[in-house]
Amino acid sequence: MEPRPPTTPQSLAALVERRGADAPDAPFLLEARGPRTVTFGALAGDLAADRSWLAAEGLVPGSRMGLVVADPLDFCRWFLAGLSAGLWVAPLDPTPVPGAASTTAERIRTLALDAVLADRPRPEGLALPWLEVARAHPGPALEAPGAVGGILLASSGTTGTPKVMALPVAQVLATAVLVADHHGLGPGERGFNPLPLWHVNAEVVGVLAALVSGASLVLDDRFHRTGFWKVVDESGATWVNAVPAIIARLVAPEVGERVPERVRFVRSASAPLAPALEEAFGRATGVPVVQSYGMTEAASQICVNPVDGPRKPGSAGRPVGVALRVVSVEGRTVLGPGAVGSIEISGPTVIDHYEWGAYADRFDDEGWLRTGDLGYLDEEGYVFLVGRSDDVINRGGEKVYPLEIEHVLAGVEGVAAVAVVGEPDEVFGQVPVAFVQPRDASDLEGERAGALVARLREAAEVALARPTRPARVKLVEAFSAHATGKIQKNRLRDGTVPVAYVEGL
Repeated sequence: MEPRPPTTPQSLAALVERRGADAPDAPFLLEARGPRTVTFGALAGDLAADRSWLAAEGLVPGSRMGLVVADPLDFCRWFLAGLSAGLWVAPLDPTPVPGAASTTAERIRTLALDAVLADRPRPEGLALPWLEVARAHPGPALEAPGAVGGILLASSGTTGTPKVMALPVAQVLATAVLVADHHGLGPGERGFNPLPLWHVNAEVVGVLAALVSGASLVLDDRFHRTGFWKVVDESGATWVNAVPAIIARLVAPEVGERVPERVRFVRSASAPLAPALEEAFGRATGVPVVQSYGMTEAASQICVNPVDGPRKPGSAGRPVGVALRVVSVEGRTVLGPGAVGSIEISGPTVIDHYEWGAYADRFDDEGWLRTGDLGYLDEEGYVFLVGRSDDVINRGGEKVYPLEIEHVLAGVEGVAAVAVVGEPDEVFGQVPVAFVQPRDASDLEGERAGALVARLREAAEVALARPTRPARVKLVEAFSAHATGKIQKNRLRDGTVPVAYVEGL
């Protein structure tokens, strides 16, 4: 499928000025649990002053500025100020938790930042003034010829050298235009975003999509389950930006809870959504879930289901503005519908390199990026993911895809979350093992734990072929997860997540 050339604003600064001139009193950003509102007119005035201040501090177009700001409205102000000033803005996790200081400091070194703009409170032990300019040890130049400014991001590096990605302003604005167009955003629409703003999804799908479409966005500091729909209702939101972990929490309604009728859809990103969870959410709330698939390398969005058209359970939808193909894992043969292989992408919203020569083998000579995801296309071009290439379990020479198992077990009564990994086995080499978090902590031990495992066994026997059934179930109180709710499977493999109950299937 060939990408559709997006109509992209030529300048972020000019876009903000135009919004301020055309609708100065229209709200752009709203505080979810407070009175503050930023209008387009106020934004234009603030950013003009902020750009002058940044220039006076020596930050010129092309400079790299880290952003460690916890308050959502303040974050957006400086994020947009930096982008509109032609800076490379690197959003960093401001969460004051153990280890955050060292992680943030390592990101600062990895990205070779010229300056760091931080607010208070900031990670304990990390000494950062409001603005620190440190050019004593400049890093290598970014490989983005002709591009001045954008979002600078780095992967965690937990599985190797961090991937450093420079997403030029033109790329992220092009993606924002595609997001806004596909989801029908405009001046009458208002999003609700409880996702962390230092992740590309909230930055592009939330902030920039609202800006390019003239819509408004409600920002929460994080996801709060208690009174969630009441806050959404009072905010006037018409759609919600979410992840599967949030959707799972919203399936069971609170006493007297009412879902606002004006909410058109909930957009799901970050991780695959189990069909059973999607169905249960729709049944409980009456609100459709629009499942999507994206990655930082594509400025957050690759595929998404239609908002009003046919949505297929278990599918991430169809590519939007991105070319996507499925190729054989062993070779370069492009596969037809139904055949599982490696997913590759290319297009104007997809990077064509990682910075500083790293991971060059992920790109072929034609610019196709190997995503690391496995999946297939159906006859109508819908994409179905089956897992990550490094998650595939080799059971006696047979490939087992964890996602298939996770989708089945996620629909079992009493299950809050599931993750499947491969564990060593003397006979088969590897076998699938299911880690399950119950909804009720009382299901972690004794007869209730045994009953839950019995339900899991029954579901596996009905829906899964024998080689794909988990060899064991391990019940855990909670998973270790990223800020967006994606489970850290490496923590399951290395045994650092406490297990409360184990039983073989």
